[in-house]
Amino acid sequence: MNAKAESQSGGLDGLKWAVVALLLAAGIGGNVYYADESLLYRVLALVAITLLGAFIGIQTAQGSAFWVLAKEARTEIRKVVWPTRQESTQTTLIVLAFVLVMSIILWGLDTLLGWLVSLVIG
Repeated sequence: MNAKAESQSGGLDGLKWAVVALLLAAGIGGNVYYADESLLYRVLALVAITLLGAFIGIQTAQGSAFWVLAKEARTEIRKVVWPTRQESTQTTLIVLAFVLVMSIILWGLDTLLGWLVSLVIG
């Protein structure tokens, strides 16, 4: 019975994705067709069509899996210990100092090697 339910939802998922594709095409076509209308009305219509398409897309197996992934990612982001402003500033200054020192070392090495090559080849 489980395989039967999965095959039926798979067929319905295809139909739902087709509806989402039609909504996308309608949104693009409507935006082009109603180009003379106010931008505000066209944007509001596109937002409404996008929300409707997203709602229909989430009803599919792939859409619900994506929604679960997005919620889990949000939960994981909340667990991250973000650096303070002072820590970020200190880290940035350390990186800049290191880049400056390395660029001076590489410039000096390049100058030295260039001088040595000019001595060898005359």
